[in-house]
Amino acid sequence: METGTPLKKTILYDRHVSLGAKMAPFGGYLMPISYSGILNEHAAARQAVVIFDTCHMGEFRISGPGALDDLEQALSCEVGSIRTGRCRYGFITNEAGGVIDDQVLYRMGNDEFMMVVNASTKENDFHRLQNNFSSGTRLENLSAKTGKLDLQGPASAGVLKELVELPIDAMKYYQWAKNRYRGQEVLISRTGYTGELGFEIYAANDLTGVFWDDCLAHGVIPAGLGARDTLRLEMGFPLYGHELDETGNPAESGYTRAIAAEKQFTGSAIIRDPANRKRSLVGILLDGRRAARHGDTVIDGQGCEIGRVTSGSFSPSLSCAIALGYVAVRASTIGTEVGIRSERGILSGKITGLPFYTKATGRADLKACR
Repeated sequence: METGTPLKKTILYDRHVSLGAKMAPFGGYLMPISYSGILNEHAAARQAVVIFDTCHMGEFRISGPGALDDLEQALSCEVGSIRTGRCRYGFITNEAGGVIDDQVLYRMGNDEFMMVVNASTKENDFHRLQNNFSSGTRLENLSAKTGKLDLQGPASAGVLKELVELPIDAMKYYQWAKNRYRGQEVLISRTGYTGELGFEIYAANDLTGVFWDDCLAHGVIPAGLGARDTLRLEMGFPLYGHELDETGNPAESGYTRAIAAEKQFTGSAIIRDPANRKRSLVGILLDGRRAARHGDTVIDGQGCEIGRVTSGSFSPSLSCAIALGYVAVRASTIGTEVGIRSERGILSGKITGLPFYTKATGRADLKACR
């Protein structure tokens, strides 16, 4: 974002202010960081239910006879095998094998898709796709007229069942379905960024505010981007601009399931070349509560630099500090003791498996949820 560019506001901005939210810039928007406190909101997501304003994110409709082939070329994940009613995570890649953005692709029909992208990159993503798609593919930016909310937590299904008109019990993880809310159509996917049972709701802008109000009336806790970050970090989920960027090889991130094994796509030869995998994204469990920060140096037992921290925070669920970082492949074995050189001295820790938090409910059986 250029210096001096006015910050945008989502359609829920006035509601956030009225709730006393702490607001701060994020992705070109003025967004809520917390309402009642990050620890409280984090705990509510893990134990009950919260709602996030994610209206800042971008949504594109992609359709036409050339849509499938163009998406296969643009994305790292397999597109043709996505069934209608399902969605899939993958990367928009560049010619050098870097990541322009990470996204979730919804298959709406044989030749129609919806792509959900990050707020800070959505304009660049749109132009990138527009410049590379064939004449047989139509690309439409739905972001300005689409509201998006994330209802997350073990109790999310019970709340959603109270609000929508059609049953949701048959919904599987990474499945979407159209539903009815207050007599209007909404799109609901069983997805999210917390690891917990949850849903993302897409609706017309005016209906989105009503849904937010109804959720709060049902006892749902509003949560900000602070808790959203600690929740995703406990799950080891990447954040664009931290674990993913235009210069890093996504194969080093460990998200190889988002990279097709056979098909050719932009930058695929570079991404798949083992010679280009010189580091690994790892979890680091620290000994105390002091958190590492993005850019801190990771060192081995002899004090030699072996990598860099990409994200770090205190983990409310584990009551200690955790971090994600890229380290040399030779130093990435689980159990390896490392240090992190921070502004306040050396923090000690060890490489650990991901996710950090292993009790999340994301794949729970909806029929058992009340």
